[in-house]
Amino acid sequence: MFQPVSVFIGLRYSRSSQGKGFISFITFFSIVGIVLGVASLITVVAVMDGLEQEQKRRVLGLVPHVLMSKPDQQLRNWRTLQDEISASAELIHVTPYQESEALIQSKSALQGVLVHGIMPEFEQHNIINAAMVQGQLSGLTEQGFGLILGQSLARSLQVNLGDIVRLTLPNKTLFTPMGRVPVHRSFTIVGIFNVGSQVDENMVFINIKAGAKLQRLTADGVNQLRLYLADAFQAPTVIAQLSKQYPEFQFVSWQQSQGALFAAVSMEKNMMWLMLSLIIAVAAFNIVSALVMVVIEKQGEISILQTLGLDRAGIMKIFITQGLTNGVWGVVIGSVLGISLTLNLNSLLNFFGVSLLAAGQALPITLAPANILAIVMAALSMSLLATLYPAYRAAQTQPAKVLRNE
Repeated sequence: MFQPVSVFIGLRYSRSSQGKGFISFITFFSIVGIVLGVASLITVVAVMDGLEQEQKRRVLGLVPHVLMSKPDQQLRNWRTLQDEISASAELIHVTPYQESEALIQSKSALQGVLVHGIMPEFEQHNIINAAMVQGQLSGLTEQGFGLILGQSLARSLQVNLGDIVRLTLPNKTLFTPMGRVPVHRSFTIVGIFNVGSQVDENMVFINIKAGAKLQRLTADGVNQLRLYLADAFQAPTVIAQLSKQYPEFQFVSWQQSQGALFAAVSMEKNMMWLMLSLIIAVAAFNIVSALVMVVIEKQGEISILQTLGLDRAGIMKIFITQGLTNGVWGVVIGSVLGISLTLNLNSLLNFFGVSLLAAGQALPITLAPANILAIVMAALSMSLLATLYPAYRAAQTQPAKVLRNE
């Protein structure tokens, strides 16, 4: 098979230098560095992407895509609004909602929480409904004072199904003969959920009628409407449309309420990209060191090739080929190792008894071909750049001076 002479000689040099002492040692570790860098980057990026997508799924399944409210006012005509807004093609659910901050107290602990007042009949799509581990969302009846909380919070409060807890609203007070005291009421735990996120630690659900009684509100106590869209990323467009139709209302998208959380996750992923890319960069510097030593060792052969008519560009191609071959080996082995490790990561964690998430939860992994391609191209680009200086130095060899000293 025909090969350009520069490529042929470069491949020969790559094979022949594998058994030559210190040069071989540096070459080996440059390949190992690229392997480790590529494999680590593929695995970590897949896990970070998986965690980000899982977090979006959970948050967007619970947090409203758009929140509609009037400042410090109840929505007495919320049913009419619900019917009008639900006619929009972009909307799939519109649910009444009430939110307040409270302290939840058991016999052994006290903690701050967000209290969500809901109507269970409108919440069948809610991720909480599918995440119930004890009890049911329908246990939040209008007549009773039931409460549903997360498994992590239940563990912190040392409570279980059927236990009594007290909710206290520090910003709502009553006048009594003893002075002003915070509004409080006892609730019975009728359900426990496990979403697998921070929601389990700081959020509780009660019936919206119970919330209205707790806050001493009239009617249903609805102060917000939660809007769920067919496509959550259309929230700004929907808000723009509704703002024209209902100028007296305030609208908040999930990007505004949860933007900081997703920005933090994105920044963490970018930092992991940067740190692991440095491993590949260090390995590329080893390619520079190995090639410089090869150039010094091959001075005589380079001079002979030049006297035989090989130009400087041809000399550069020889050493670019040699260095790039090492980079390609590292990238290929690293890619295979990284993909294999990623696909079997949960099995390996189970084998070694390592639990990174809550019991029974697998590590979410998203292996995107575009990410693998980006990592491969970045590693090959670094390897190519690492060959340029040694190749240029080889091309600057003066045949007359070298052969005179041979």
